[in-house]
Amino acid sequence: MNNVTIVGSGNWGSVAAKLIASNTINLRSFNDEVRMWVYEETLPSGEKLSDVINQTNENVKYLPGVKLGKNVVADPDLMNAVKNANLLVFVTPHQFMEGVCKRLVGKIRKDAEGISLVKGMEVKREGPSLISTLISNQLGINCSVLMGANIADEIAKEEFSEATVGYRRDKAAAERWVQLFNTPYFSVTSVQDVEGVEMCGTLKNIVAVAAGLIDGLKMGNNTKAAIMRIGLKEMLAFSKLLFPSVKDSTLFESCGVADLITTCLGGRNRKVAEAFALNGGKRSFDELEEQMLKGQKLQGVLTAKEVHEVMVTRGWVDMFPLFKAVYEISSGFLPPTAIVEFNNNIPHHIKNKL
Repeated sequence: MNNVTIVGSGNWGSVAAKLIASNTINLRSFNDEVRMWVYEETLPSGEKLSDVINQTNENVKYLPGVKLGKNVVADPDLMNAVKNANLLVFVTPHQFMEGVCKRLVGKIRKDAEGISLVKGMEVKREGPSLISTLISNQLGINCSVLMGANIADEIAKEEFSEATVGYRRDKAAAERWVQLFNTPYFSVTSVQDVEGVEMCGTLKNIVAVAAGLIDGLKMGNNTKAAIMRIGLKEMLAFSKLLFPSVKDSTLFESCGVADLITTCLGGRNRKVAEAFALNGGKRSFDELEEQMLKGQKLQGVLTAKEVHEVMVTRGWVDMFPLFKAVYEISSGFLPPTAIVEFNNNIPHHIKNKL
């Protein structure tokens, strides 16, 4: 019998719990109960978030108005939440993942496997590491990934969307994840390309920041389409430089071009970047994040910084002018208008490749 725990309970984590819970209750090979680890918070009412979720079957802070399923159990104790699980779904902001993994070392089942819904990467002195690799290395488990064109609030309303599972070698494990997530309104497929799927989910947030800046500057669809096209090219080139095994075809899955389009049209990175440009860059992304996202985390700006560190270390900065521009604007080195000026400074031999 398979036991599932969601490690994370934000907006996307709560939607993942809803999807999975609707399937485990109908699949004989899965225990009905889905545990969801909740980073405990005290609500304005004085109540604990985990208690309210269990009483109302609703994450009133991060996904208000949506019932998660009566078989979802919120648990503020991480060790207790994972102790019986052989299927671990990781969905916390990427900057917290290393700390979470360190707490779980030696505390999970030996036959456990994981899937990461986390978009971002870890950058250290020894080089960049994908979150799925971090999980695998620290916990000694196989870890797949799930990424796609899926804005959480729309999935919560059961509007049709898609996602892609990326796996390394174990096709059977991938199909188990597909079975666990797939619903009539959430169509899931799998590809044997963990790095490609995860890099798409990571890098598209940088391009979404650029798209939001365009919206804040009140520029049109032509400009936004150009930014998205250049961003897609940079996503593929950067991914293949880091991981030569990345397949071009992966960018045509839901995790690739579809997720890029969705994130550049909606989503928190675009939304906050638009506000940043509307304010002429006078209010920081940190300030806007705190005001606008109500506890959710903005990934695009942090990812732009991490990617820039990799580019500087490896001498790639001039190869990725859009990524460079997003980093410099979001760090306060350039004004928001620079997002449409960077193209003039691209060396001709690089521009021709874009």
